Amino acid sequence: MDEELRVAWLVPSVELGAYWQPVLAEFTKVFKNTIFYTGLVWPGFDLQVPGADVIKLVGEMKSLEITKTEGYSRRVMLVSPGIINKLLQFKPQIVLAQAYSLWTLLAVLLKPWGKWRLIIIYDGSSPNSDFRDSSLRSAFRRFMSSHAEAFVANSYAAKDYLIGAVGAKPETVFTRTYLVPDAKALQQSYEESAIASLELQRPIFLYVGRITPRKGLQPLLEACSLLQAQGYRNYTLLVIGTGEQRQELEAFIRDRELENQVQWLGWVEYGRLGAYFQQADVFVFPTFEDIWGMVALEAMVFGKPVLCSQWAGAAEMIVEGENGYIFDPYDADKLATVMRRFLDNPDLITSMGDKSQQLVSQTNPASAAQAFVEVISFTLNKK
Repeated sequence: MDEELRVAWLVPSVELGAYWQPVLAEFTKVFKNTIFYTGLVWPGFDLQVPGADVIKLVGEMKSLEITKTEGYSRRVMLVSPGIINKLLQFKPQIVLAQAYSLWTLLAVLLKPWGKWRLIIIYDGSSPNSDFRDSSLRSAFRRFMSSHAEAFVANSYAAKDYLIGAVGAKPETVFTRTYLVPDAKALQQSYEESAIASLELQRPIFLYVGRITPRKGLQPLLEACSLLQAQGYRNYTLLVIGTGEQRQELEAFIRDRELENQVQWLGWVEYGRLGAYFQQADVFVFPTFEDIWGMVALEAMVFGKPVLCSQWAGAAEMIVEGENGYIFDPYDADKLATVMRRFLDNPDLITSMGDKSQQLVSQTNPASAAQAFVEVISFTLNKK
């Protein structure tokens, strides 16, 4: 394969995407002439970290809310048209475009001049990200899909959407998990003393995510209240994250007298999260809607059982009863039931954690990069 091949990535936002660096570090071992264009990077973005040097900011991505829902708010992504000059100057032979943003549409419209081959990558499927109920959006997506040589679906749900809703030909859709964690990235600023200084009752249930209604922290706290009513108090729920719902949920904790069980840590830098994953016993992901859910895989890398919402794309990584349990976040009683299994049978923590690590072991930055290399090879050989 031509090492001088020019590859452009069009990913409008990596606001929470520190996990892209390790994948790009592996990818550029094969395709050195790569530029990863984005309009928004994550807090603490560091150009000195391997893989980050190919990430280039183009303008500033902004998000305009159209409709507020209990899940993802429906939004329009406003991205810089400056990508046009960047692409025409770089002259890529391959363009990897994330989903169906304006940048993807521009890549389609400029394709006759640029003569590049287009690969659309799709992170995952959910009601408010797919817009199946919008005939206009679906029509635009079918138009863009008709001009793509190949697709990379991060999940099986994403594959089903691409084939069933926007007309991708099955033989051009590759299901490859590319949103993957990297233990080293999570421990770049490892500080064991940070968690060692906390007074925590075991087992430790860990929540990592934004403190917003969509993420489902309230039903998790309701489950803790139910456990308390059943006499279960000897555990800790460690909450990492920040968001507009914190004040409301702190009041809930006081009202239900859960102060001894719930500990808030607020925002923690990505490179320090590894310490908390390492010391936790069980990870809980109670989201009402997530196209994927990297935090679940991050917990698995550190050998933790996962309690995962059925509305998270990452539920595909859970083998029920082997490395965790899948639950409906609208049913706090069911969540309390699966939490209680670890309180009553602490030996499950080790056995299920080992299974998590085994299941995720083949899913890493190197495998993700190789998947993109494989699809690019297919695209170049396609007549």
